[in-house]
Amino acid sequence: MAGRDRVVHLLRQLERAACRCPAHSNTFHQGVRAAPCTVRKTDYAFEMASSNIRYGEGVSKEIGMDLQNLGAKNVCVMTDRNLSQLHPMKAVLESLVKNGVKYKVYDNVRVEPTDSSFKDAISFAKNHAFDVFVAVGGGSVIDTCKAANLYACHPDADFLDFVNAPIGKGKPVSGAVKPLIAVPTTAGTGSETTGVAIFDYEPLKAKTGIASRAIRPMLGIVDPMHTLSMPERVAANSGFDVLCHALESYTALPYDQRRPCPTNPINRPAYQGSNPISDVWSRHALHVVAKYMKRAVWDPEDLEARSSMHLASVFAGIGFGNAGVHLCHGMSYPIAGNVKTHSAKGYNVEHPLVPHGLSVVLTSPAVFNFTAPMCPERHLEAAEILGADIRQVKREDAGAVLADTLRQILFDLHVEDGLGAVGYTKDDIPALVKGTIPQERVTKLSPRAHTEEDLSRLFEASMKLY
Repeated sequence: MAGRDRVVHLLRQLERAACRCPAHSNTFHQGVRAAPCTVRKTDYAFEMASSNIRYGEGVSKEIGMDLQNLGAKNVCVMTDRNLSQLHPMKAVLESLVKNGVKYKVYDNVRVEPTDSSFKDAISFAKNHAFDVFVAVGGGSVIDTCKAANLYACHPDADFLDFVNAPIGKGKPVSGAVKPLIAVPTTAGTGSETTGVAIFDYEPLKAKTGIASRAIRPMLGIVDPMHTLSMPERVAANSGFDVLCHALESYTALPYDQRRPCPTNPINRPAYQGSNPISDVWSRHALHVVAKYMKRAVWDPEDLEARSSMHLASVFAGIGFGNAGVHLCHGMSYPIAGNVKTHSAKGYNVEHPLVPHGLSVVLTSPAVFNFTAPMCPERHLEAAEILGADIRQVKREDAGAVLADTLRQILFDLHVEDGLGAVGYTKDDIPALVKGTIPQERVTKLSPRAHTEEDLSRLFEASMKLY
């Protein structure tokens, strides 16, 4: 017994002597000897959830067999009007026809969906008694399909029942939904891996969403051939979404510091805070973005680069789908929701639009300069992965270095010069702050607490980037 006690004593000494910096030890994810949640105020556990992913060049041809294997009798295929005429949709439908699968197409998905466009898709789904759903498109299509599936399977639910609080009631999804197969055509949202569906809530001019593991696709079919149809600006903005998913999830509040501790595991949120498993995926996604993003934007026929960014989207999706995002995404929702007249290059839409990835990345230099003091090593590591030389950099300069690194990436990729370049002025800041406040589901995962004054300063700092 004495020998065993000595071993335990030595292990504890080693633990105390180990490197305590957040990025290279467990201090950012402290091992928790947890009391039950009746006593604890913060969580003590995290769980990993993700869709099954199938990746391969031309793999879309298998979807008809998948539906046959599921015994599908009546399939809903959702897409948008642009994609309905392009190769990804044609490849999917050819596979369905070849395998004798009965289907109906809904192609009225809105790019950057709203509560109204969600409701239109939900009505379509309710009217046709579908037994399987297929989404062919980017995040807008996949998220719309998730919502249509959810509410078609819960016909008595009010629309706001499952919408995140405080805008909606945030009720947990207790009933089953139908199988959903997602075929992503952009390399950005990672929606094929997550149980999140985002939309503009028009009455408040702000984005919100539904977050539940129950609505996660059962399978994501990731076919890199589909990314070749992306225009240059769509590739850039999709890539910025991957970049911010990875950065935000890697720097999010650790899961064991998130409040409250759920009294029942069904109440543990999908976005749980940074954790050791999500860290692996998010960090790897950053490496891929650093190596391939510029190539993927400037050369639409660079299959290696576009394939790699497609996989990076999946990697980051698994990371943020379990860890969450924070201020860049929280602040992006009113940027997209309050758009005035901005016309997005490369998007064939009739309404003003600040694309999601662009709305997210425009605040990233200011945000990571702000959050860096809470976990400087992680911010420095991210800057180094993205190309910065950090050998002589002090911890207190981590935020400035990462901000400068991001600014250079945006400049190199010809991104608009801040919020001012997409139609906003300082007079809009109060409305942007007001639209950020309801995004507590994500903003509370910022590693640094913030006030409305902090948000105002971040929006002001993002008016001009260069």
